[in-house]
Amino acid sequence: MSVETLTFGCRLNTVESEVVRGHAEAGAGGRDLVVVNTCAVTAEAGRQARKAIRRLARERPGAEIVVTGCGAEVERAHYADMPEVARLVGNAAKLRPESWRSGAVPPPEDIMAVRTAEPTRILGMNGHTRAFVPVQNGCNHRCTFCVIPFGRGHSRSVPVVEAVAQVRRIVEHGGREVVLTGVDLTAYGRDLASDLSLGRLVRTILSEVPDLARLRLSSIDSVEADPELIAAFAEEPRLMPHVHLSLQAGDDLILKRMKRRHARADAIRLCRTLRDLRPGLVFGADLIAGFPTETEAQFARSLDLVEECELTHLHVFPYSPRPGTPAARMPAVPGDVVRARAARLRAAGAAALTRHLDGEVGTRRRVLTERGDTGRTEAFSLVRFAEPVPPGEIREVTVNGHDGQALLAA
Repeated sequence: MSVETLTFGCRLNTVESEVVRGHAEAGAGGRDLVVVNTCAVTAEAGRQARKAIRRLARERPGAEIVVTGCGAEVERAHYADMPEVARLVGNAAKLRPESWRSGAVPPPEDIMAVRTAEPTRILGMNGHTRAFVPVQNGCNHRCTFCVIPFGRGHSRSVPVVEAVAQVRRIVEHGGREVVLTGVDLTAYGRDLASDLSLGRLVRTILSEVPDLARLRLSSIDSVEADPELIAAFAEEPRLMPHVHLSLQAGDDLILKRMKRRHARADAIRLCRTLRDLRPGLVFGADLIAGFPTETEAQFARSLDLVEECELTHLHVFPYSPRPGTPAARMPAVPGDVVRARAARLRAAGAAALTRHLDGEVGTRRRVLTERGDTGRTEAFSLVRFAEPVPPGEIREVTVNGHDGQALLAA
């Protein structure tokens, strides 16, 4: 019996693959099983997953290939028609143990009808020092470029008591850092209670699990950061000074065409507020280059946002049309222009990272060590050690220099 998982897409998928692996190993019943946990965020993600499935079928002709993830929801017919695929397991069903028992064939269900979030109860992820804890799933918004709400369903939250218990289990088993994650993380709690928020959850975790050394957030929406969360960055030193923002663009008209919920000024205001409250806080951001109808002047406003928000860690995505989304029907920017703009954004990000790394030289930083010779500072800067270090230790080091990507420490 062997169980292999192949994961595409986000951190949430990565965590869920570990849950799936545990359930499948317990219920595989001697099968040679490969679970492909798909992503549907772009058409290319689907193409890559289908290519991998065909490769797996050639390399492991006796294996049972099961497809799950957002692709199994959004592109169900594409995967169901593949002769290499034995069966599909929906996004909600994949977290249930009974879905992976030998002979089980979970019936298709409407993901939009799912109203509860399944808590994960794993103690970490293979190969990762940081432990990711999903506390929210789904999304109630309808950005014009995105199909993920139709793969994940409505926003739903893990109860506070379950989230705290999961964090406590991780710490009791030696975990030093926990990352809260979700599809729309700042929507946390609204489906559970009118006064519940991500900030309240953060405060509760830090209060109830005093031995947790570090708490980090995966990605937040700038306009939905609640007052208690903003205050927590100022008052809770164990909440790490690194915020990754889902910005997507810097021009108000493009943001409106994306159906985003913030304006350019909102993003700039949040960055300034948080940095004033927590000097040294570092920002990352997602940005899309070449969204339909984007002019050179509108793109320049996204480029300028790197400096205005003092962004350090950029995730740049050249726009690619996702069939079935409103944006796919909008006038497209030529492909070569999209690629050139993405390259310019990445260059701006690289320059910003270099400036940040320059400013870190000579400082003392607390670093959580990872496998090999690397670690992460509290502000999420990558650190490279002169020789291999044991994972999971928090070390105070002097930064001696950098190589353009990582800080260098003895």
